[in-house]
Amino acid sequence: MTKLATVFGASGFVGRHTVRALAKAGWRIRAVCRRPNLANFLLPAGTPGQIQLFKGNVCDDDAVVRALEGADAAVNLTGVLFSRGQQSFEVLHVDAAGRIGRLAREAGIKTLVHLSAIGADVEADSSYAESKGRGEKLLREEFPDCVILRPSLVFGPEDEFFNKFAWLARLSPVLPLIGGGHTKFQPVFVGDVAAAILRCLSDSATAGKTYELGGPTVYSFKELLQLILRETGRKRLLVPVPFFLASLKAFFLQMPSLILPVAPLLTVDQVRLLETDIVVHPGALTLADLGIAPDAVEAVVPSYLWRFRAKGQFQEAASASADRR
Repeated sequence: MTKLATVFGASGFVGRHTVRALAKAGWRIRAVCRRPNLANFLLPAGTPGQIQLFKGNVCDDDAVVRALEGADAAVNLTGVLFSRGQQSFEVLHVDAAGRIGRLAREAGIKTLVHLSAIGADVEADSSYAESKGRGEKLLREEFPDCVILRPSLVFGPEDEFFNKFAWLARLSPVLPLIGGGHTKFQPVFVGDVAAAILRCLSDSATAGKTYELGGPTVYSFKELLQLILRETGRKRLLVPVPFFLASLKAFFLQMPSLILPVAPLLTVDQVRLLETDIVVHPGALTLADLGIAPDAVEAVVPSYLWRFRAKGQFQEAASASADRR
């Protein structure tokens, strides 16, 4: 019989690609979402009946138990970049991780994969990274054999980094280099993250291990903004902004989001997160240990940033024109 995987956070950025990868590999998927009526886009990723949309909230024990019933494996992809109300770091990164780990163990689930982040640390200055660290710790206590994946900046067609700054470049003549633009990233393609999840579900040798997922190249924040401008054919002034000034600006930018249901452009905690490089640590298990060769930013990002060019798909990127000279 085809195995069944319960995927929490299935309708999110990483979730949609994970569902597609699992469906392609022949898994049946129970896609757990708070609003399944908004997740119908997941269904065409598989054959009729292969993907089941399941209404459930990771804050509810009964809902998690029902979601795990009869499953062979589980994947926890729940998380937020901005903490607010019931969608807080504490609720989703810590409590939900522990709850899923405990109930998965009690349900007899054999394999559990948890998506965390590079920099997760119970002593981190950033609330995001600190809550991710506590979530990992609690999950390990509840389900010692869980596989933890820590990606760097994840990119893909629906990402919130390349798309956000390409959108800003279309509106503003200036882009901020937070902290001088020196923070290092090792962007990893969302398809490679999904492939890593699939591999961990299929290979018992990964049980209990932690993997750090990064792409083939390390970039500074400034280099990534330059790449965005090059691919969108725009010239913008890159202005260094010290961390303390960026934090002050972020304080005011996030205020409307505390009242209105809109995501902030920048938060104080995100500025704090940028004070530390987000790259794979020396000696860590990586995509290579999972037999996955990561895709480069340059090979994927142009396929979706074209829509931010002045003439859209009819305008070539500067890099493409330079290649023919």
